Amino acid sequence: MYRFFVDPSDIKGHDIYIGGRDHNHIKNVLRMRKGEVVSISDGTSDREYRCHIEDIGEEKVHLRLDFIKEADVELPVRVTLFQGIPKSDKMDLIIEKCTELGVNEIVPVETARSIVKLDEKKAEKRREHWQGKAEAAAKQSKRAFIPEIHGIVSLKEALDMAEDFDLRLIPYELSENFKKTRDIISGIKPGERIAVFIGPEGGFSEEEIDAAEMKGFIPITLGRRILRTETAAFVLLSWIIFLFEG
Repeated sequence: MYRFFVDPSDIKGHDIYIGGRDHNHIKNVLRMRKGEVVSISDGTSDREYRCHIEDIGEEKVHLRLDFIKEADVELPVRVTLFQGIPKSDKMDLIIEKCTELGVNEIVPVETARSIVKLDEKKAEKRREHWQGKAEAAAKQSKRAFIPEIHGIVSLKEALDMAEDFDLRLIPYELSENFKKTRDIISGIKPGERIAVFIGPEGGFSEEEIDAAEMKGFIPITLGRRILRTETAAFVLLSWIIFLFEG
């Protein structure tokens, strides 16, 4: 069953309307027909609107609501990933998989060892591309929300953004004491906001780790092996899933 996201204003009682790219996708790519069942989220609540297609018009798809159910697919904590910008298309993979794993927001960060440098115009085009990846992954994994992909920020801006979070974690290859990491993760409580800071290829500089610690980030270890930048967030999110859903 396909999942689509609509604005709350598109839900009018038992009638729901889909326009824009999703209208074109339903009509011309999926070639769906009247009577087929789809799943709808308004992106603001953990509810699933189960509907059938009433009509496919020239500009909008008209759906008729069959029933509403509590989706219960979202993590009980809000995780924001601050990701050092990696090379090539690794960011696409990170966004896709972290969306599947339940991340709430992703903030691309330009760090000392980030190789990719984008001017303002290219950075916005890249953000729009990444947001599209998050939307596609949210549909595929039947999330209730589409994670927000922020514009690229500096290290200082990222650290300032994380000041009000309940817990700030920074996996670092020189950290040890796995028991400390396990105790920190096990202590996470429902409703908390968690900031996770992952470095790019080459990791963080010592100066960046010092700056993060000054802002309340806790260096942790993800194990005895050195993980790629595109693997680290998956591991940490998987631990959180196991804690709350295992």
